[in-house]
Amino acid sequence: MNVSDFDFELPESLIAQEPPVRRGDSRLLVLDRQSGELVHTTFPQIGEFLRAGDLLVVNDTRVFPARLLGNRVPSGGNVECLLLAQQEDGTWEALVHPGQKLKPGARIEFQSGERRLFGEILSQRFFGRRRVRLWTTSGERVTDVIDAIGHIPLPPYIKRDDRPEDRERYQTIYAEHRGSIAAPTAGLHFTNRILADLRRRGVELTAVTLHVGYGTFKPVRVEQVEHHTVDAEIISVGQEAADAVSRARREGRRVIAVGTTTVRALESLPVYGGVGPMTGPTTLFIAPGFEIRVVDGLITNFHLPRSSLLMLVAALAGRERLLSAYREAVARGYRFYSYGDAMLVV
Repeated sequence: MNVSDFDFELPESLIAQEPPVRRGDSRLLVLDRQSGELVHTTFPQIGEFLRAGDLLVVNDTRVFPARLLGNRVPSGGNVECLLLAQQEDGTWEALVHPGQKLKPGARIEFQSGERRLFGEILSQRFFGRRRVRLWTTSGERVTDVIDAIGHIPLPPYIKRDDRPEDRERYQTIYAEHRGSIAAPTAGLHFTNRILADLRRRGVELTAVTLHVGYGTFKPVRVEQVEHHTVDAEIISVGQEAADAVSRARREGRRVIAVGTTTVRALESLPVYGGVGPMTGPTTLFIAPGFEIRVVDGLITNFHLPRSSLLMLVAALAGRERLLSAYREAVARGYRFYSYGDAMLVV
């Protein structure tokens, strides 16, 4: 299958730069994946399209302020460092700018008010990545200083600097386990009131964890879908969540994933009648032709043309049906990407 088969026209004006004024005040496009029927509504009405007994599975990862702004020591030149993942030895894999000038041995200082964080480039890695050592001289934990002085790493298609309110709005209300550099954005639409309404309707809720990495923005550079690979991301699905999914499957109830990250976590699990727990990396790439074994429905945002996330949704909804729905969304002015509107595929 060609990557070009997943292209569509998207006006730049539809790429959301801001969240809705109030969380949850988003539009919702509902796609019946059997008939292709579309319903246009708003996100607070999502309970009307779910059933009593449905199992809603969310990703409870927490975004941390992984973007550090500082200066090179001693020259004072500006430095930007995006922390990607902490290694077992305590060092960090990171993207740094300007990369050409920051070679092994280079020192950096990050400061905000009285808080200071120091860094050293230890080695160069693939695709411009670096291994970086971070430390403090104040006795504070490095992660505490990162949380205090770091910036929320908004996606590259949001063409503005982050603001203090993004710390709350670019985070789901149920975020618990720190580790992502991008939000599982389908979950940004949920409010406590909406979740309470779903529970009243008999919808069950459980959580898994997938820490979203920089690979979520990785463009598909190959011409054939089958040749694409995704970067490893860490998932953690405990026994309680695995049991909830297994019960739903055994009883013929639908499993509705909130977000593509949740789909990847669930479809990475061992399946043997029920599903088993799992903790570790997944490199699962889902595209049309993949046999989806666990998930029956999906709540998601609108994705980039030719992206791996669009391909994942197409594996559930069907490529032609999905692209037809996307053309309708564009025609009706739906907002796209992280701070955009939502779609339910059932």
